[in-house]
Amino acid sequence: MNRDEIEGQAEALKGKVKQGVGNLTDDPQLENEGVDDEAAGNAQKAFGTAKRKAGEVIEEAGKAIKK
Repeated sequence: MNRDEIEGQAEALKGKVKQGVGNLTDDPQLENEGVDDEAAGNAQKAFGTAKRKAGEVIEEAGKAIKK
């Protein structure tokens, strides 16, 4: 995992917690913030995953060229 994947996972988890707290305290604003945070975290995690996979493809291509 790279930094974007880890930070994205943490942000998504934070969003889920905010949603739960907002639901328990009947605070729709906090719940909506949680939804936004979770979506942003999932997007960052997906970006990190794509970046990692692209790096792996480039690394494999480099190895194939060396052969």
